[in-house]
Amino acid sequence: MNNQSVSNDEISLKELIQKGKEWWDYLLSQWKIILIAGFIGGGLGLAYSFSKKPIYTATLTFALEDEKSGGGLGGALGLASSFGFDLGGGGGSIFTSSNLTELFKSRTMVEKTLLTPVNVNGKVISLAEMYIQNNKWRSKWNDNPKFKNIQFLPTANRNYFTRVHDSILGIIYQNLSKGSLSVAQKDKKIAIISMDVSSDNELFSLYFCEALARQVGEFYVDTKSKKARMNMEILEHQVDSVRTALNTAITGVAVANDNTFNLNPALNVRRAPSARRQVDVQANTAILTELVKQSELAKVTLRKDTPLIQVIDRPILPLPKERFGKVKGVLLGGILTDFFVIFFFIIKRIWRMLTS
Repeated sequence: MNNQSVSNDEISLKELIQKGKEWWDYLLSQWKIILIAGFIGGGLGLAYSFSKKPIYTATLTFALEDEKSGGGLGGALGLASSFGFDLGGGGGSIFTSSNLTELFKSRTMVEKTLLTPVNVNGKVISLAEMYIQNNKWRSKWNDNPKFKNIQFLPTANRNYFTRVHDSILGIIYQNLSKGSLSVAQKDKKIAIISMDVSSDNELFSLYFCEALARQVGEFYVDTKSKKARMNMEILEHQVDSVRTALNTAITGVAVANDNTFNLNPALNVRRAPSARRQVDVQANTAILTELVKQSELAKVTLRKDTPLIQVIDRPILPLPKERFGKVKGVLLGGILTDFFVIFFFIIKRIWRMLTS
């Protein structure tokens, strides 16, 4: 058998340890720079912790009760979920589970909430104006005539807003929806929804949280009971119309009887208007009786179709706040700075090895 030379590219454990020791000695030779960079990074982290405003979080929890979603199917689904089976919802409502939580984060609800009036330092302004003042946007807009006269009054009509108004509201909505607003149902088996609003202004977190819950609650109730309310309003209008016609017919009977007072019994044709009016009275009385009955049933149906939104916990001042700790700032600043410095030295040595 002929002996053939085989090139072996595998590195031994001893060589690997030797390479690691060389890299360690190289980085250790730069310990002064790494130490100084760590101190500088720690100082920057400490400065950031002083400049960073605390974050205030307003939390509101509420439960929904909807009689239409109950019944036998709702009870069966609830019984199944208690044994660990998720059979889904009824599917007949547009505001179930995740749909309702997404409604809180929709642009329409957030923008309507931003136009809610609030009292700040004795002055009534909108939440949008409060957000602008808190972020000091006005000082940046003074030199720009396009934004200088932009106002968000609480009594303003949304339909008359300009393109600039819409763009500013869109930026505020994006900022709030990215990290400031969180709505979630903690457990599918529990119909309790929790909403968190975070910002560096304690009053803004409180006001916006309560206003958004109120805005969505009104929209939810109005939408869920819209059909029943329309039906009740139509029936009430018909009741008023028939009652007016009945009163007119009763008056007509009285007038016709007055015109035939002491009438010759042989002249029966003169009694025809009174008889016709009497028929109108009887017909309208029957119609009115049925309409009143249907109207009362419609009121009962409206009360059943109107869901109940029960607030469990409201945000109370002082709100929980989260600070960027000084120790955390020093450690993160130092570690991150040293990481980038070490990474720079490694790349620098690899580049030298490749170009040498």
